[in-house]
Amino acid sequence: MRALFVKEVYIWPRFHSTVVQSLRAREPQVIELQIPISDTMAKIQTCILDLMNLTVKELKRVNKTVELQEITVENCLTKQFHKILQSQLDCIWNQLSTKSKQLVADLKTLRHLIITLLYADPVTFYNLVCSYRTMEYAQTCTWILFEPAELMFTYASTLVFSGDKELNPEFCPKWHALSEILKVEIPADMQKEKSNENGTVLILCQDNKTCYQLNHFLTLGPRHYLFTMALKRGVTFKSINNNFKQLKELPEFKNTPKQTQSGREVGNFKFPKKAKVVKESKNEEEAKSSETEEEVDDFKDSYCLTMSQTVCDESDSKTDSDCMFEPFTEFENMNLTQLCEAAKANVNPTILIQTFRKADSTLELQNVLEEIRLSYVIMYHSNITAIRNIEIYEARRNSTVPLKVYFLIHNGTVEEQSYLTSLRREKEAFEYLISTKSTMVIPEDQDGKTDMCLALQREAVTAEINTRQGGASTAPAKQLVIVDMREFRSELPALIHKRGIEIEPLTITVGDYILTPDICVERKSISDLIGSLNSGRLYQQCTQMSRYYKKPMLLIEFDQNKTFSWQQNQFMISTDSDNSEIQKKLLLLTLHFPKLKLVWSASPYASAQLFEELKVDKDQPNVEYATALGNEQDLDLIETKYNVGVYDFVYKLPGITSKNIDQFMRRCTNMDQVIKMTENELQQVLGNAKDARSLYSILHEEHVTKKPSEQGVGKGKAREKFKFTKK
Repeated sequence: MRALFVKEVYIWPRFHSTVVQSLRAREPQVIELQIPISDTMAKIQTCILDLMNLTVKELKRVNKTVELQEITVENCLTKQFHKILQSQLDCIWNQLSTKSKQLVADLKTLRHLIITLLYADPVTFYNLVCSYRTMEYAQTCTWILFEPAELMFTYASTLVFSGDKELNPEFCPKWHALSEILKVEIPADMQKEKSNENGTVLILCQDNKTCYQLNHFLTLGPRHYLFTMALKRGVTFKSINNNFKQLKELPEFKNTPKQTQSGREVGNFKFPKKAKVVKESKNEEEAKSSETEEEVDDFKDSYCLTMSQTVCDESDSKTDSDCMFEPFTEFENMNLTQLCEAAKANVNPTILIQTFRKADSTLELQNVLEEIRLSYVIMYHSNITAIRNIEIYEARRNSTVPLKVYFLIHNGTVEEQSYLTSLRREKEAFEYLISTKSTMVIPEDQDGKTDMCLALQREAVTAEINTRQGGASTAPAKQLVIVDMREFRSELPALIHKRGIEIEPLTITVGDYILTPDICVERKSISDLIGSLNSGRLYQQCTQMSRYYKKPMLLIEFDQNKTFSWQQNQFMISTDSDNSEIQKKLLLLTLHFPKLKLVWSASPYASAQLFEELKVDKDQPNVEYATALGNEQDLDLIETKYNVGVYDFVYKLPGITSKNIDQFMRRCTNMDQVIKMTENELQQVLGNAKDARSLYSILHEEHVTKKPSEQGVGKGKAREKFKFTKK
């Protein structure tokens, strides 16, 4: 409220009487389908929950002095689990032991396992479980040695195999319900309503992997899809169950060898272009690492299908792999408006598979609901935000036929518990906001309409009092900092302005902040620092700062919400870089640029205070000089016209500036010629008597270093004596 300059805010939660009355007038027709999971999946879920409970208890036992009330098994199942971990542990992450950090990583792994169990297909879950059953992983993670983990590995195998390595994977429990809705319920409802609209169906999923799964399930059929995934994942098997006998007609199955030397049928099948079945454990690890690169390109946030006119009867000879749903490939190059027009022109019903939200847009679902005239929505996964958007969309929609929403959820599972927990947390969050607002004291001038508003006040620089002039105060000099325009995406420029320092926004190519004529600062966050070191861009930036400024500085700024320490494996942006490599590159940077100063700042507030202290009793930066430096034309001119090493050496001489260095190097061919020149001749070359005097003095006058003081000699003798006594 203080940042928005508002004095009053109205909090209207979902349970507000006005909101309930408004949404109840036009409610969507919700059909909730509680789908049970198989006995094997229920046993695996119990094993994972037991492992999570043991891990949480061990984490709290090891860290008795740390507040870990929010870290529970129930909260581990919610989507906000990572945010809960950050709020609880980021501020003390450097104080945690290695075992505690490993336990936190184990919690994330177990949560990923239980989510994959419910959202992914059995073949994908089995492949993920097998990737953790290695000696290397067991040496660092303790949960894999517990009894529930061993039971989980056994049950995961029964999800995919029956008998002696016979491939017979189970179907996802929601697949049958989804097929019934699309093949039976929706066509029957369309015939009953006799609507002129062709009917657009929106299937909402949690992530793009589920969209990929449903797209291939609807176009290929469940058995064909699971068999394809088994080949992609490199699952080894000896035979195929009779339920998959129709797959023998597939071309990729016909080209596989039937017998081996032992006389048994094996699964050394070759899938075109992508699948490679492994024979050894070494090849299996390589296949797991390479498959992800190929599949990432296939995962999309949305797919579009069309329903064929004829529906296959159960008594029909056609198999489930016969395509009842056809891909709508033209959708890939369409926007929402074009898709809406194409859906109207299409005779058959259109099925749109989409995630709840896209990475580049948080309003994508809201835009889809507004642009496309939907008739049916299938909530394949539960999401409170999507439910609220659908409620608002239906309340605003002008239609006599209510929107039908099919809500698919696994009853008695962590999916249902996670959804109920999210509802409870939503209600508790609004209750906390209402309670806080009722006891909050709001200043009268918070709206910013008066000069007394604290948010608009800046720190005033006190005037200095000169006692030699009868105590008359002298006006303080105006403080100025030149800031690069790209830095205004951070909060540091606003904090500098808050401290009473004027900001001059310019587009500069050397440095980010110019504090004085001599001090140039390049600001880097931890992630930017690692990226610049790996790409070599920081080396070029330091070269330019050292070339044009006497005191270049590299400001390394930490996040104020995290600990002020170089935490291991927290800021790494790739697996190729680690702390030792980054530290080595920083060391080489300081060795190559002796004048470069490294400044470590705990937060942007500390950086603003540091800038203010660095500017005390210093001259203000020159705007014209800062904007004229370091452009690409100057750098190209230096590299093509002069030797860069000689240019840098000459630039370091007293009296040589960026304004006269070009003329100096054009008129002086070598240093012998410069030494023979008089002071008047140097003045004609440099165009300034002061610069000529500085250069002539350093070349012709003897400069003797100052002798150490008696106090310093005494300290030196004492130090030598101390070193001798230690020997």
